[in-house]
Amino acid sequence: MSEFFLFIAVGFAAQLVDGAIGMAYGLVSTSTLLSFGIPPATASASVHAAEVFTTGASGLSHWRLKNIDWKLVKRLAPAGMLGGFLGAYILATNASTWLSLAIAFYLVIMGAVVLRKGLRRFMSNPHQPKHVPVIGFFGGLLDAIGGGGWGPLVTTNLLGQGTQPRMAIGSTNLAEFFVTFTISCTFLLTIGLELWPIITGLIIGGVIAAPIAAYAAKYVPARILMVAVGLIIMGLSLRTIVISGEGLLW
Repeated sequence: MSEFFLFIAVGFAAQLVDGAIGMAYGLVSTSTLLSFGIPPATASASVHAAEVFTTGASGLSHWRLKNIDWKLVKRLAPAGMLGGFLGAYILATNASTWLSLAIAFYLVIMGAVVLRKGLRRFMSNPHQPKHVPVIGFFGGLLDAIGGGGWGPLVTTNLLGQGTQPRMAIGSTNLAEFFVTFTISCTFLLTIGLELWPIITGLIIGGVIAAPIAAYAAKYVPARILMVAVGLIIMGLSLRTIVISGEGLLW
């Protein structure tokens, strides 16, 4: 029972961060499960099963607060679903240390770009961002393989191209619902889903936090969100580099 409440707290904290800045639910939750000795594929499957509910609640909250760019969602979701399917299949059958390490280095650079933009005067881009389907595909691929990463890759690129922060965050969260649903179905058909007490705890905590996080995304100043996003991306990515590097060495 104490562990059940622990995972409610983990789900709440992870969704609070994810819904407010558009990333980190999967990374926070998966890191916690791995620390309990749960295998990577099982951890990713469990987190994505929970994310079907938390991203649904988050997407609904952002929609109610008008944080959604529907054109952006339509360009992101299908490509992300395809990438998520392939990534889940790869994780269920193969190791992916080199891929995670390469993308982590890329994210450190992108985090620095976003941080720099946040520290300077923010200028939103009135035009639709470029290469959105490509970004969505690789975001879904990374998310499934690493147990998280949709937000850092997709939100980072959208913000880096000048998309208004609350629209980038809200649209990314809504599109993620379709991506996580696809990933969960793929894991269900390949390795199955276990650890339902943990999944349930993550769901409860995440659903409670979703409307609070959406409110924060709407009203927290853009520069604060940009700086927070940049710092979190760099920190999480550097941690991934260290862990992946140790895995390759040992």
